[in-house]
Amino acid sequence: MQQPVIAAPQARLCADALRFLAVDAVEKANSGHPGLPMGAADCAFALWGNFLNFNPSEPRWANRDRFVLSAGHGSMLLYSLLHLFGYDLPLDELKNFRQWDSKTPGHPEFGHTVGVEVTTGPLGQGFANGVGMAIASKMAAERFNTAEFSPITHTIYGLVGDGCLQEGISYEATALAGHLKLGNIVYIYDSNSITIEGKTDLAWSEDVTGRFNACGWHVQSIDGHDYGQITAAIAAAKAETGRPSLIIATTHIAYGSPKCQGSSGAHGAPLGKDEVAATRANLGWQHAPFEVPQEVKDVCAQRVEDLKLRHKAWQDGFEVWYTTNPERAVLWDQMWNKPLGPELADELVAAVAGKDGATRVLSGAVQQKVAALVPALAGGSADLAPSNNSDIKGSPSVQAGAFAGRNLHFGIREHAMGAVMNGMALYGCFIPYGATFLVFSDYCRPTIRLSALMKQQAIYIFTHDSFFVGEDGPTHQPIEHVASLRMIPGLQVIRPADGLETAMAWVAALRYAQGPTTLILTRQKLPVIARPAGFDKADVLKGGYPVVTTDGTPDAVIMASGSEVHVAVEAATTLTARGIKLSVISVPCLEQFMAQPQSYRDEILPAGVPRIAFEAGRGESWGRVLGCEGLFIGIEHFGASAPGEVLAEKFGFTAPQVAEKIAAFLGKA
Repeated sequence: MQQPVIAAPQARLCADALRFLAVDAVEKANSGHPGLPMGAADCAFALWGNFLNFNPSEPRWANRDRFVLSAGHGSMLLYSLLHLFGYDLPLDELKNFRQWDSKTPGHPEFGHTVGVEVTTGPLGQGFANGVGMAIASKMAAERFNTAEFSPITHTIYGLVGDGCLQEGISYEATALAGHLKLGNIVYIYDSNSITIEGKTDLAWSEDVTGRFNACGWHVQSIDGHDYGQITAAIAAAKAETGRPSLIIATTHIAYGSPKCQGSSGAHGAPLGKDEVAATRANLGWQHAPFEVPQEVKDVCAQRVEDLKLRHKAWQDGFEVWYTTNPERAVLWDQMWNKPLGPELADELVAAVAGKDGATRVLSGAVQQKVAALVPALAGGSADLAPSNNSDIKGSPSVQAGAFAGRNLHFGIREHAMGAVMNGMALYGCFIPYGATFLVFSDYCRPTIRLSALMKQQAIYIFTHDSFFVGEDGPTHQPIEHVASLRMIPGLQVIRPADGLETAMAWVAALRYAQGPTTLILTRQKLPVIARPAGFDKADVLKGGYPVVTTDGTPDAVIMASGSEVHVAVEAATTLTARGIKLSVISVPCLEQFMAQPQSYRDEILPAGVPRIAFEAGRGESWGRVLGCEGLFIGIEHFGASAPGEVLAEKFGFTAPQVAEKIAAFLGKA
């Protein structure tokens, strides 16, 4: 087993430095969570000082160990670690904790602070993100490692808390990690038995050891303030490569505080001036606020120099590997850089050219072409792949000990599925996708929100997109979900109307590297949409474009998405025969459409022309383009169990019914 490189007295001094940097920052901000950093400092320093492989000068090094602070409210612990170990996070940033424009926000934010691997705060998410990183690492190692040199050898470490384990997402992720035997995970559970309301036994009496044992994890229990026990446990966990590891470290929240140690009050409030002074005296810390002893600086600096030598050795080996393994080198560049060829749109459209069908089926056909062109694409479904049409054909399933494939089986775990996708995206080598029914997007909404917040490219495939699901009834008929998803900033919500739009939806998802995309797909078959002469498929990427035009100014403009576009076209044809001129705009992505120049939107939505929006869902999101005077044709109640064609008639969604509603709106009934 690996022996600690830092002696116990020095480690204790460094841990105390972490404690008081956190205490001082929270005190200065008069806001924050000092209790966790004070209690977990011994474990955190033991890990970073002896085991974690990183290089602060190359913070995105592919083979770095990942450290996930799942209990994100303890952010000052992470910021203090980053500062002490040489990341570009100067002391002034710690002094500006939780202040405007600082690099030390209240919870860690990926992309905002160097060295932060994942945005954490919603408890349990980081736990599941780490599982995604571990899966990605196993898959990457299978693709790149050789007998001569292994570019991927790192470990996913995490610090999790009582709240992380109480959230249901952690159980979903625990079960999946155990099933896949992810021996590259080492999580330290900061078991301080305190939550905001008091002792955890108010609402929790779970046998955590039993739970993780049952899920196939390697479990150890230690005193989280005993340096020898901590380092021995981490070494044993790292040596256990056949199972993920949990180290249950019993700690004291607000360790060292005479009045606050072991109290819930220390969770989310400063200690107070007098208690800070008492804690300094109790722990023998004779240093001013934010003062780091020179011995601590020296210990951390020496550790960083040693780690830079390790990084240099890896870099030298990688350069030889890259030269002597040209096929793997090409794949490395394709997967880490994710280039998209100039003919992508043409090739994806060709996969479904002229074909009608359910957009879930058409998406599956497009996805096969995407998989052939983009080796970074990998993912799966929450036990619905046959319905979602989401498997990559010809690729094996990812299972324990077999990570060469691209098809993941998330099980019936939508929440963890989304978080695993985020972890894979954050890892950096994959474009992950996950599929389920649209109505179950509620189960993974928190992870979708975090995808958008972190600006991670994750593709959510949501099928069975409206009450046209039919006989399964209202529990399976999403009515409010599209409108709800459109409320998430930075999320592309794309609801294609036919094969061509489905192909271009995939193009948009692949090109959108700054955030997530949801593909909203039908269960029922749809016809091919006829488009006017001169149509350019690139117009689909504008989010809205004309599919029916008129000579001169129309009497009204109908906007529709997905399965309602062909009905809108039929209704427009009916009304044209009655002398009512209508243009029809297909709007597969409202977000893309609203991002277009005002001049383009004014061109296809002329001022003074009545506007109508038509979609099989709730209409709030259309208000941005309808205004106060427009007409929305949709559904403002739950669905019912009946064949889809019967529901269309009962809910007023047939072309004749839509035509009559439009005529009445225009006063021409």
